[in-house]
Amino acid sequence: MFNPLKHLGRAVLAGSMLFAGTASAEGLISIIITDPSNPYWFTEGEVARETAEELGYEANVAAHKGDTNAESRLIDTAITNDSVAIILDPANADGSIGAVRKAVDAGIPVFLVNAEINESGLAVAQLVSNNAQGAAIGAMEWVDLLGGSGDYVELFGNPADNNAATRSNGYETVISQYPDVNRLAMEVANWDRTQGYNKMAAMLQANPDIDAVISGNDEMALGAIAVLKERGMLDDVLVGGFDGSPDAVEAIKAGEMAYTVLQPVAVFAEEAVIQADYYIKNGEPMVADEKQLFDCILITADNVDQYTAPFVLSN
Repeated sequence: MFNPLKHLGRAVLAGSMLFAGTASAEGLISIIITDPSNPYWFTEGEVARETAEELGYEANVAAHKGDTNAESRLIDTAITNDSVAIILDPANADGSIGAVRKAVDAGIPVFLVNAEINESGLAVAQLVSNNAQGAAIGAMEWVDLLGGSGDYVELFGNPADNNAATRSNGYETVISQYPDVNRLAMEVANWDRTQGYNKMAAMLQANPDIDAVISGNDEMALGAIAVLKERGMLDDVLVGGFDGSPDAVEAIKAGEMAYTVLQPVAVFAEEAVIQADYYIKNGEPMVADEKQLFDCILITADNVDQYTAPFVLSN
């Protein structure tokens, strides 16, 4: 298991520096992410690109926006362009298997980041946050702040992404130990702030008296916060997030969000490219285990000032 604090010294900070020497002598690494309008995925793509360029590769970043057809076309493009490796944040745990297999059959090693596919033995590596561990530390903080009793609602991520269920199940494992904490409703908001806003408004319509919100990611949580602020309820409702996004950090500083769980995307995006470089040069995986988990870190008002760059918490 990877500890992000151990690897932070190597992390490339998105937007913080451009590497000298972007020669493409080593070939093209194609980086395919979900949606750069989300700061989490933007950081993922930029860190991977800058790391590849530092190592002497040409690199490009494209986005499938959760569409498996778009993902398949981008894989075709990567194959046509003779990519020496593909870094992919898969669109769908089941639906992306065919795209990964197509790249592998073309002789291109694939390194998955952030999300898994439901088949082993295709990708060289699957590098993801330890979502179960992150959900547990977030839920424990949330229950503690709630005082062990209260009524709440939950915002659930994209059901096609295994991370959504893993986080929700992790929350339930902790919360179920507290019989006086009751979930009144749960809505799918697909990791999106606007959907989080709309689904939160709908849940409040049916459940106007709540004590807390627990969310599968920061974007949905920030949508919920916007609704609660509009209705003058935010001071009385506890909100917890997941990702460690810059906007969530600002919300913590403002006293609007209780905590977020930092996913070390800046660490594993860099690590994926380093492992791709090793595989290209040595013909074998750098790490024996295909599935590699990177521990998450709780961010609260107590340590938020240690947030030094997007998705990076320093000692």
